[in-house]
Amino acid sequence: MLDTADDIHPLFHGAPKTAEFKKLRKRLVRETREAIERYGMIERGSRWLVCLSGGKDSYTLLAGLVELQWRGLLPVELLACNLDQGQPGFPATVLPEFLDRMGVPHRIEYQDTYSIVMDKVPQGRTYCALCSRLRRGNLYRIAREEGCSAVVLGHHRDDILETFFLNLFHGGKLATMPPKLLNDDGDVFVYRPLAHVAEADCDAFARAMAYPIIPCDLCGSQDGLQRQAIKQMLDTWEAKVPGRRQKMFSALMSARPSHLLDAELFDFARLSRSFAFEPKPGD
Repeated sequence: MLDTADDIHPLFHGAPKTAEFKKLRKRLVRETREAIERYGMIERGSRWLVCLSGGKDSYTLLAGLVELQWRGLLPVELLACNLDQGQPGFPATVLPEFLDRMGVPHRIEYQDTYSIVMDKVPQGRTYCALCSRLRRGNLYRIAREEGCSAVVLGHHRDDILETFFLNLFHGGKLATMPPKLLNDDGDVFVYRPLAHVAEADCDAFARAMAYPIIPCDLCGSQDGLQRQAIKQMLDTWEAKVPGRRQKMFSALMSARPSHLLDAELFDFARLSRSFAFEPKPGD
């Protein structure tokens, strides 16, 4: 999978030559391709706005999509985009310099949503919900301006699983981040091609490639977030029973409406004894 520097994208120059890394890279690309195909993300000739925060997940997303495009397996145009939200101390030059050096087409957008979040969110409350809404609105706008049919995000398997438990424990519903979503206006898709990829693989890949990671200090500075509690719970379960995360994630892909309690999802009222059962002789 790893080739000479002459026939791979610059994003992969300097990649480790170890067998372990080759397996990791192959797995990441395979799982990304599986999600793209399974959830019908490809519209041939379309343009995707690939959102790059500077975190390990978004770097892995970009690398995986570029790999597939480079191999002729993703017939879409990719435009990387970073939304600088005005966080104090944000290293604004890191991503533009990185993307220029890698030869990746990109757009850097500055919108001071940080000040809005800090002004609107009461002391002691989490910033994530409002920050996310403001960010998403700007990304939809940028996608329209750039002629992109989809906003592509770096949420991975563990993000999706954690969101499921957040909704279960705190929202009272069975729901999570879908791998493919159409926005409320019906004109922009949201894709999550890393839906099958483990967070640990994203971390290992980004570290091995020595990509310039930018932490999210705005969210990371808040202690006791519900998502962190869920993550710790899942970590504990995984430590006791390795592979449990993947087993639970597989369950999200194997729902049985008739064995849940949602009467709008399954018509229990019309369920009756079937005449398909033949009576036993003598009955």
